[in-house]
Amino acid sequence: MLTFGSMKAIKYLSHRIYTTWCVTWFVVPFVVTYPLQAFLSRKEKWYRHVHNINRAWSTVFLRMFLAPLIVEWRMRFDRKQLYVFTPNHSSYLDIPMLLHTIPGFLNFVGKSSLAKVPLWGEVYSKLYIPVDRRNPVSSARSYIRSKKTLEQGRNLVIFPEGTIPKTAGVKMLPFKDGPFKIAIEMQVPVVPVTMPYNQHFLPDLDGKLKVRWHPLKIVVHEPIDTKGMTLADLPELKERVFNIIQTEITKHSKTYVNGYPDYQENSAFSEARI
Repeated sequence: MLTFGSMKAIKYLSHRIYTTWCVTWFVVPFVVTYPLQAFLSRKEKWYRHVHNINRAWSTVFLRMFLAPLIVEWRMRFDRKQLYVFTPNHSSYLDIPMLLHTIPGFLNFVGKSSLAKVPLWGEVYSKLYIPVDRRNPVSSARSYIRSKKTLEQGRNLVIFPEGTIPKTAGVKMLPFKDGPFKIAIEMQVPVVPVTMPYNQHFLPDLDGKLKVRWHPLKIVVHEPIDTKGMTLADLPELKERVFNIIQTEITKHSKTYVNGYPDYQENSAFSEARI
């Protein structure tokens, strides 16, 4: 019969094994593909291929995390239509989830610190739009690049919260104007996106890595048309998108996906950290 101490040791060991498993499937595919990414990122006309490699990388490691992943489309994606996607921000898992889910050659506006990540940072800064929101010049440059992205026929992803809140998964931060101003000025639809569980799987802990097995889900809501809107409509549009995402987050904060209300007790991989 297992004692409390032995059960605790088994649980600890399973956590460590799961963490190692997740980190391995995150790192190894990137290391294998990095030489090709570095080569293709030398020319702008090849950037789309690098993006597709990143999409495949994201899909592989998300599947190998061995957690249920539900993608719920509430819109009909039109490849001929441009969109500004506005997801909630709760984890460093957000961008891989979006890469896995949304088709096409996306462009992301993300924090400038990602450009400092060894190896991938250089690729990121070429393909996507790093921004330091504390720097007015950086913010203005990212705004111009974002509008140019849409002019070039690439869909745009901007996190309207601007950063990961301490209350991720419960209450979002107030939205910034940027993505909605761009959508109105370019007259393209805004698509709210909700990722209710990412902070459970990979919480933001100020540089500490903590992995907890948890089902994952992403909801792509119906687009909101901005044709005919002016900047006077911006506050109403921003509030509408906020309410859509916050309502979905609140709904999921009271339950878990696919009958997993007690995943912490039932899963040997419920928590792992290094």
